[in-house]
Amino acid sequence: MEMTLREANDMADSAPGGTLRLADDLVLSRMGYGAMQLAGPGVFGPPKDRAQAIAVLREAVELGVTHIDTSDFYGPVVVNELIREALHPYKEDLRIVTKVGARRDENGGWHPSLEPSDLRKQVHDNLRHLRVDALDVVNLRLSAEGTGEESVAEQFGALAELREDGLIRHLGLSGATAAQLTEAQGIAPVVTVQNLYNLANRQDDPLVDRCAAENIAYAAFFPLGGFSPIQSRTLTDVAARLGASPQQVALAWLLRRSPTTALIPGTSTLAHLRENVAAADLALPPDAVAELDAIGG
Repeated sequence: MEMTLREANDMADSAPGGTLRLADDLVLSRMGYGAMQLAGPGVFGPPKDRAQAIAVLREAVELGVTHIDTSDFYGPVVVNELIREALHPYKEDLRIVTKVGARRDENGGWHPSLEPSDLRKQVHDNLRHLRVDALDVVNLRLSAEGTGEESVAEQFGALAELREDGLIRHLGLSGATAAQLTEAQGIAPVVTVQNLYNLANRQDDPLVDRCAAENIAYAAFFPLGGFSPIQSRTLTDVAARLGASPQQVALAWLLRRSPTTALIPGTSTLAHLRENVAAADLALPPDAVAELDAIGG
Protein backbone atom coordinates (compact mmCIF):
# COMPACT_ATOMS: atom_id res chain seq x y z
CA MET A 1 0.00 0.00 0.00
CA GLU A 2 1.36 3.40 -0.97
CA MET A 3 2.21 5.66 1.93
CA THR A 4 0.81 9.18 2.10
CA LEU A 5 3.28 12.06 1.86
CA ARG A 6 2.64 12.89 5.51
CA GLU A 7 3.29 9.30 6.60
CA ALA A 8 6.48 9.21 4.55
CA ASN A 9 7.70 12.48 6.08
CA ASP A 10 6.90 11.26 9.60
CA MET A 11 8.85 8.07 8.92
CA ALA A 12 11.81 9.99 7.50
CA ASP A 13 11.92 12.14 10.63
CA SER A 14 11.95 9.13 12.96
CA ALA A 15 14.11 6.69 10.98
CA PRO A 16 17.83 6.74 11.88
CA GLY A 17 19.76 8.28 9.01
CA GLY A 18 16.55 9.14 7.18
CA THR A 19 14.86 6.96 4.59
CA LEU A 20 15.20 5.77 1.02
CA ARG A 21 12.08 5.63 -1.13
CA LEU A 22 12.92 2.99 -3.72
CA ALA A 23 9.36 2.32 -4.89
CA ASP A 24 5.85 3.36 -3.90
CA ASP A 25 5.66 0.40 -1.52
CA LEU A 26 9.33 0.25 -0.50
CA VAL A 27 10.74 2.80 1.94
CA LEU A 28 13.78 1.73 3.98
CA SER A 29 15.51 3.38 6.90
CA ARG A 30 19.06 4.12 5.76
CA MET A 31 20.34 2.70 9.04
CA GLY A 32 19.20 -0.88 8.94
CA TYR A 33 19.95 -3.88 11.08
CA GLY A 34 21.80 -6.98 9.92
CA ALA A 35 20.44 -10.01 11.77
CA MET A 36 23.24 -12.43 10.83
CA GLN A 37 25.02 -12.22 14.19
CA LEU A 38 21.95 -13.38 16.08
CA ALA A 39 22.84 -16.99 15.27
CA GLY A 40 25.50 -18.94 17.10
CA PRO A 41 29.28 -18.83 16.41
CA GLY A 42 30.06 -18.91 12.72
CA VAL A 43 26.45 -17.88 11.97
CA PHE A 44 25.54 -21.47 12.81
CA GLY A 45 23.16 -22.90 15.36
CA PRO A 46 21.11 -21.17 18.04
CA PRO A 47 22.13 -17.98 19.85
CA LYS A 48 23.88 -18.15 23.19
CA ASP A 49 21.13 -15.98 24.69
CA ARG A 50 17.80 -16.33 22.89
CA ALA A 51 16.03 -13.79 25.11
CA GLN A 52 18.66 -11.17 24.31
CA ALA A 53 18.40 -11.89 20.58
CA ILE A 54 14.66 -11.28 20.76
CA ALA A 55 15.24 -8.08 22.74
CA VAL A 56 17.75 -6.77 20.18
CA LEU A 57 15.29 -7.24 17.31
CA ARG A 58 12.50 -5.49 19.19
CA GLU A 59 14.79 -2.66 20.26
CA ALA A 60 15.94 -2.10 16.66
CA VAL A 61 12.34 -1.53 15.60
CA GLU A 62 11.71 0.70 18.63
CA LEU A 63 14.69 2.83 17.59
CA GLY A 64 13.09 3.46 14.20
CA VAL A 65 14.84 0.84 12.08
CA THR A 66 12.50 -0.32 9.30
CA HIS A 67 15.10 -2.27 7.30
CA ILE A 68 16.11 -5.70 8.59
CA ASP A 69 18.53 -7.83 6.60
CA THR A 70 18.38 -11.61 6.98
CA SER A 71 18.49 -14.94 5.20
CA ASP A 72 17.23 -18.45 5.78
CA PHE A 73 20.84 -19.68 5.58
CA TYR A 74 21.71 -17.76 8.74
CA GLY A 75 21.60 -20.46 11.37
CA PRO A 76 20.31 -21.96 9.09
CA VAL A 77 16.65 -21.01 9.71
CA VAL A 78 17.47 -19.88 13.26
CA VAL A 79 17.57 -16.15 12.49
CA ASN A 80 14.36 -16.06 10.47
CA GLU A 81 12.58 -17.90 13.25
CA LEU A 82 13.91 -15.37 15.77
CA ILE A 83 12.63 -12.51 13.60
CA ARG A 84 9.23 -14.14 13.39
CA GLU A 85 9.08 -14.77 17.13
CA ALA A 86 10.19 -11.24 18.02
CA LEU A 87 8.32 -9.17 15.47
CA HIS A 88 5.38 -11.04 13.96
CA PRO A 89 2.81 -9.66 13.27
CA TYR A 90 5.10 -7.16 11.56
CA LYS A 91 4.64 -3.40 11.76
CA GLU A 92 3.19 -1.93 8.59
CA ASP A 93 6.35 0.01 7.76
CA LEU A 94 8.83 -2.78 8.54
CA ARG A 95 10.64 -4.18 5.50
CA ILE A 96 12.55 -7.46 5.67
CA VAL A 97 15.28 -7.97 3.07
CA THR A 98 16.40 -11.56 2.61
CA LYS A 99 18.90 -13.42 0.43
CA VAL A 100 18.97 -16.65 -1.53
CA GLY A 101 21.79 -18.40 -3.31
CA ALA A 102 23.57 -20.50 -0.67
CA ARG A 103 23.12 -23.54 1.54
CA ARG A 104 24.89 -24.68 4.71
CA ASP A 105 26.27 -28.12 5.42
CA GLU A 106 26.07 -30.02 8.71
CA ASN A 107 29.35 -28.45 9.87
CA GLY A 108 28.31 -24.90 9.09
CA GLY A 109 30.12 -24.65 5.76
CA TRP A 110 28.81 -22.27 3.11
CA HIS A 111 28.07 -23.58 -0.38
CA PRO A 112 26.70 -21.72 -3.41
CA SER A 113 23.26 -22.98 -4.40
CA LEU A 114 22.17 -21.15 -7.52
CA GLU A 115 20.14 -23.68 -9.45
CA PRO A 116 16.81 -22.04 -10.34
CA SER A 117 14.87 -24.92 -8.79
CA ASP A 118 16.66 -24.50 -5.48
CA LEU A 119 16.36 -20.70 -5.58
CA ARG A 120 12.59 -21.18 -5.82
CA LYS A 121 12.69 -23.58 -2.87
CA GLN A 122 14.77 -21.11 -0.85
CA VAL A 123 12.17 -18.39 -1.50
CA HIS A 124 9.41 -20.65 -0.24
CA ASP A 125 11.51 -21.55 2.81
CA ASN A 126 11.91 -17.84 3.63
CA LEU A 127 8.19 -17.25 3.18
CA ARG A 128 7.34 -20.08 5.53
CA HIS A 129 9.87 -19.32 8.24
CA LEU A 130 9.16 -15.57 8.29
CA ARG A 131 5.43 -16.29 8.02
CA VAL A 132 4.66 -13.82 5.24
CA ASP A 133 2.67 -14.10 2.02
CA ALA A 134 5.26 -12.15 0.02
CA LEU A 135 8.88 -11.18 0.64
CA ASP A 136 9.60 -7.44 0.56
CA VAL A 137 13.03 -7.77 -1.10
CA VAL A 138 15.02 -10.83 -2.16
CA ASN A 139 18.70 -10.39 -2.98
CA LEU A 140 20.36 -12.94 -5.23
CA ARG A 141 23.63 -13.82 -3.47
CA LEU A 142 26.21 -14.50 -6.12
CA SER A 143 29.01 -16.97 -5.58
CA ALA A 144 32.08 -15.60 -3.81
CA GLU A 145 34.14 -17.96 -5.96
CA GLY A 146 32.93 -16.31 -9.15
CA THR A 147 34.90 -13.95 -11.38
CA GLY A 148 32.13 -11.37 -11.63
CA GLU A 149 31.72 -12.16 -15.32
CA GLU A 150 29.16 -14.93 -14.90
CA SER A 151 25.71 -14.40 -16.35
CA VAL A 152 22.92 -13.96 -13.80
CA ALA A 153 20.13 -14.31 -16.34
CA GLU A 154 18.99 -17.81 -15.43
CA GLN A 155 19.06 -17.24 -11.67
CA PHE A 156 17.66 -13.72 -11.66
CA GLY A 157 15.06 -14.78 -14.20
CA ALA A 158 13.81 -17.47 -11.81
CA LEU A 159 13.36 -14.85 -9.08
CA ALA A 160 11.70 -12.47 -11.53
CA GLU A 161 9.11 -15.18 -12.26
CA LEU A 162 8.34 -15.43 -8.54
CA ARG A 163 8.01 -11.65 -8.50
CA GLU A 164 5.46 -11.90 -11.30
CA ASP A 165 3.65 -14.54 -9.23
CA GLY A 166 3.41 -12.11 -6.30
CA LEU A 167 5.69 -14.05 -3.93
CA ILE A 168 8.42 -11.39 -4.09
CA ARG A 169 7.78 -7.65 -4.23
CA HIS A 170 11.27 -6.41 -5.17
CA LEU A 171 14.62 -7.83 -6.25
CA GLY A 172 18.26 -7.08 -5.54
CA LEU A 173 21.77 -8.45 -5.91
CA SER A 174 24.52 -9.29 -3.42
CA GLY A 175 28.17 -9.53 -4.40
CA ALA A 176 27.46 -8.18 -7.88
CA THR A 177 29.48 -6.34 -10.50
CA ALA A 178 28.28 -3.45 -12.63
CA ALA A 179 27.90 -5.78 -15.61
CA GLN A 180 25.76 -8.20 -13.60
CA LEU A 181 23.60 -5.30 -12.40
CA THR A 182 23.05 -4.21 -15.98
CA GLU A 183 22.14 -7.74 -17.04
CA ALA A 184 19.70 -8.12 -14.15
CA GLN A 185 18.05 -4.78 -14.92
CA GLY A 186 17.27 -6.09 -18.39
CA ILE A 187 15.16 -8.79 -16.72
CA ALA A 188 13.43 -6.97 -13.84
CA PRO A 189 13.92 -3.80 -11.76
CA VAL A 190 16.73 -3.92 -9.19
CA VAL A 191 16.17 -1.93 -5.98
CA THR A 192 19.19 -2.97 -3.90
CA VAL A 193 22.85 -3.88 -4.33
CA GLN A 194 24.59 -5.37 -1.29
CA ASN A 195 28.37 -5.39 -1.65
CA LEU A 196 31.59 -5.08 0.32
CA TYR A 197 32.48 -1.41 0.74
CA ASN A 198 34.04 0.64 3.52
CA LEU A 199 36.58 3.37 4.25
CA ALA A 200 39.49 1.11 3.36
CA ASN A 201 37.96 -0.86 0.49
CA ARG A 202 36.52 1.41 -2.19
CA GLN A 203 36.81 -0.70 -5.31
CA ASP A 204 33.06 -0.26 -5.72
CA ASP A 205 33.22 3.55 -5.91
CA PRO A 206 31.83 3.69 -9.47
CA LEU A 207 29.01 1.31 -8.54
CA VAL A 208 28.15 3.35 -5.43
CA ASP A 209 27.80 6.43 -7.64
CA ARG A 210 25.79 4.55 -10.24
CA CYS A 211 23.36 3.27 -7.62
CA ALA A 212 22.86 6.83 -6.37
CA ALA A 213 22.16 8.04 -9.90
CA GLU A 214 19.63 5.25 -10.49
CA ASN A 215 17.98 5.40 -7.03
CA ILE A 216 19.18 1.94 -6.05
CA ALA A 217 20.01 1.30 -2.39
CA TYR A 218 23.66 0.39 -1.96
CA ALA A 219 23.92 -1.66 1.25
CA ALA A 220 27.57 -1.68 2.33
CA PHE A 221 28.71 -4.54 4.50
CA PHE A 222 31.88 -5.09 6.60
CA PRO A 223 32.13 -1.39 7.56
CA LEU A 224 35.33 -2.03 9.56
CA GLY A 225 36.91 -4.70 7.39
CA GLY A 226 40.35 -4.63 5.75
CA PHE A 227 42.07 -1.78 7.58
CA SER A 228 45.85 -1.58 7.80
CA PRO A 229 47.35 -0.53 11.17
CA ILE A 230 48.01 3.00 9.83
CA GLN A 231 44.45 3.32 8.51
CA SER A 232 43.04 2.04 11.78
CA ARG A 233 45.10 4.61 13.68
CA THR A 234 43.66 7.43 11.59
CA LEU A 235 40.13 6.19 12.20
CA THR A 236 40.79 5.82 15.92
CA ASP A 237 42.27 9.32 16.16
CA VAL A 238 39.30 10.90 14.40
CA ALA A 239 36.89 8.96 16.62
CA ALA A 240 38.68 10.10 19.77
CA ARG A 241 38.45 13.76 18.75
CA LEU A 242 34.73 13.41 18.07
CA GLY A 243 34.00 11.48 21.25
CA ALA A 244 32.71 8.55 19.22
CA SER A 245 33.72 4.96 18.57
CA PRO A 246 35.63 3.98 15.40
CA GLN A 247 32.59 1.93 14.36
CA GLN A 248 30.34 4.98 14.64
CA VAL A 249 32.71 7.12 12.60
CA ALA A 250 32.99 4.47 9.88
CA LEU A 251 29.20 4.15 9.70
CA ALA A 252 28.70 7.93 9.65
CA TRP A 253 31.20 8.24 6.79
CA LEU A 254 29.33 5.60 4.80
CA LEU A 255 26.01 7.41 5.28
CA ARG A 256 27.65 10.61 4.06
CA ARG A 257 29.30 8.90 1.08
CA SER A 258 26.16 8.61 -1.04
CA PRO A 259 22.48 9.59 -0.74
CA THR A 260 21.41 6.01 -1.41
CA THR A 261 23.87 4.25 0.90
CA ALA A 262 22.09 1.97 3.36
CA LEU A 263 23.81 0.28 6.28
CA ILE A 264 23.12 -3.11 7.84
CA PRO A 265 25.49 -3.39 10.82
CA GLY A 266 24.88 -6.46 12.91
CA THR A 267 25.18 -7.14 16.60
CA SER A 268 23.79 -9.46 19.23
CA THR A 269 23.87 -6.94 22.10
CA LEU A 270 21.61 -4.04 22.99
CA ALA A 271 24.49 -1.71 23.85
CA HIS A 272 26.18 -2.24 20.47
CA LEU A 273 22.88 -1.86 18.64
CA ARG A 274 22.24 1.52 20.29
CA GLU A 275 25.80 2.61 19.50
CA ASN A 276 25.36 1.71 15.84
CA VAL A 277 22.03 3.49 15.49
CA ALA A 278 23.43 6.60 17.21
CA ALA A 279 26.05 6.82 14.43
CA ALA A 280 23.29 8.12 12.15
CA ASP A 281 23.30 11.37 14.16
CA LEU A 282 27.09 11.79 14.20
CA ALA A 283 28.15 14.93 12.32
CA LEU A 284 31.57 14.72 10.66
CA PRO A 285 33.32 18.09 10.36
CA PRO A 286 35.18 18.86 7.10
CA ASP A 287 38.64 18.20 8.55
CA ALA A 288 37.55 14.77 9.78
CA VAL A 289 36.02 13.96 6.41
CA ALA A 290 39.27 14.90 4.65
CA GLU A 291 41.29 12.59 6.93
CA LEU A 292 38.83 9.75 6.46
CA ASP A 293 38.70 10.20 2.69
CA ALA A 294 42.50 9.88 2.60
CA ILE A 295 42.31 6.41 4.14
CA GLY A 296 41.15 4.96 0.86
CA GLY A 297 43.31 7.19 -1.29
